[in-house]
Amino acid sequence: MALLDPLASALVTITNSEMRRKQEAVIWPASKLIIRVLRVMQKYGYVGEFEYIDDGRWGKIMVQLLGRINKAGAVRPRISVTYRDVVKMPHYLRRYLPSKDIGILIISTNQGVISHREAIEKKVGGVLLAYVY
Repeated sequence: MALLDPLASALVTITNSEMRRKQEAVIWPASKLIIRVLRVMQKYGYVGEFEYIDDGRWGKIMVQLLGRINKAGAVRPRISVTYRDVVKMPHYLRRYLPSKDIGILIISTNQGVISHREAIEKKVGGVLLAYVY
């Protein structure tokens, strides 16, 4: 099996596990990007604790689910956004999120992987990675 986008696969795994009302999800292969995205999701209360498990190959991540995710997905193709684009986000917010104050867009910036709200506070742009609501 060829795994083309590990982040998209991880978010689909989380969404499917949430739909089945599972307590935890196992994500593999693990990557630093997935862990950083999970930290942002954890900060906003979408997932609980998570743990990296080194299995000698790619690694796995055990994620505790809280039942708060309706949908999580990767933005494909990745879209570069400037600070102006982030401030004028309604286009992207309408495209990926259901309503104005529901959910977050996850952006990779030069200051790390952060939410679109933090990007507005820090006045930075970056690349849209994912959305969660």
